[in-house]
Amino acid sequence: MLNNSEIIGAIDIGTTKIAAIAGRKIFSDKIEVVAFATTPSKGIKRGAVLNIDETVNSITTVLNTIKKDCGIELSEVYVGIAGQHVMGTKNRCSIVIDTPDKVIKGEHLSMLYNKMKNQITDPGEEILEIIPQSYIVDKTTGIENPIGMTANLLEGNFHVISGKMSMVNNIKKCVALAGLKIKALILEPLASAEAVLTKQEKESGVAMIDIGGGTSDLAIFKNGKIIHTAVIPIGGNTVTIDIKNRFGILEKQAEELKIKHGYALAEKHQEDVKISVEPLKGREPVEFSHYELNETIQARMEEIIHAIMFQIETGGIREKLAGGIVMTGGGSLLKNLKQLTKYISANDVRIALPTDYISGQYSEIINQPQYSTAVGLLIKGIHSEDTKDVENISAIENLNTEEEKSKEKNKTPKNPDESFLNKLKNRMTKLFDDEE
Repeated sequence: MLNNSEIIGAIDIGTTKIAAIAGRKIFSDKIEVVAFATTPSKGIKRGAVLNIDETVNSITTVLNTIKKDCGIELSEVYVGIAGQHVMGTKNRCSIVIDTPDKVIKGEHLSMLYNKMKNQITDPGEEILEIIPQSYIVDKTTGIENPIGMTANLLEGNFHVISGKMSMVNNIKKCVALAGLKIKALILEPLASAEAVLTKQEKESGVAMIDIGGGTSDLAIFKNGKIIHTAVIPIGGNTVTIDIKNRFGILEKQAEELKIKHGYALAEKHQEDVKISVEPLKGREPVEFSHYELNETIQARMEEIIHAIMFQIETGGIREKLAGGIVMTGGGSLLKNLKQLTKYISANDVRIALPTDYISGQYSEIINQPQYSTAVGLLIKGIHSEDTKDVENISAIENLNTEEEKSKEKNKTPKNPDESFLNKLKNRMTKLFDDEE
């Protein structure tokens, strides 16, 4: 029997689909997925809400499916956020260590974090996440953990992720109208990375590309930390629209052709294989070759990869990618994409599935690149709950310690004079007893 208090829920609100997922931790590195549902997304384009009602209806649909099929009613969820409006920037701030001993403590790191948070003053932006990169202690750079060090000046390098407040508020509004409380907004590429990257890749240096329907998200890790994020406003839907426009067919037909016959590399021998598409009423069938179809696809996929490589080059981090490139998301299912990416980037490339962390009856269904974000949101949600539990335990222990100290402090002290008289009385009583 499931204990609903153990269940964590998450929702991936994407351009092509909305996925709801629920699960619980069963081992330190394993999650049991107990509920999963997905529905076509309506009202979302490139991560931005264009229609509140349609988006709310899509969210409600997956919630109702989970309730009907699994008997689980979600009330609080971790929600993914992405889109063209999300930006990552590098920032630095500093504080003076003004304690007498000049020793850096945890509270100083909190002060630095809060100062960084308050330093972002654009009223149209909302901070989604502030990620410490490294610290500078009295001009000594590259310090991972400065606690315990002595210094006059402490500086911090941060990767700050923010989004347009109006866009963020629209996501929040849709989730609230669907009857849910948001436990946290999580940047989707960070969630996907949680599901598909290994610790070794994050340490050695890796670029993760999540090709979704509306955007392609980039997250780069080095030494176990996120060092760069970017959103490319082109995704799998763009490829579909290219096919539709070139051959004058319906979008649904273009999507089916992309999935069934699409390749990221066009090859000459494909010219001999013809495709015939059912025409609109009263028109001739539309015919073209596999080569023409894949030529269209390759052109757009090259644009995405070159845009990713531009981000890597301008960030000065190409030489830091010992772990190569990891691709995920629904767009990574395109055949021969690995070969095209390897050719353009000159890096090792792998297509990633969220296989390592999930178990349960839904594990086969969700073990696909298009569900990496949903799985990652669940993982990050469970990690967040674990952190809260540790903090709560620590707070309770501190509270108990303080209570014990308070009890000791508030104990009624013995009157010194009374103690002396009692001792004297006892001694005199003993003396008279001995004389008898």
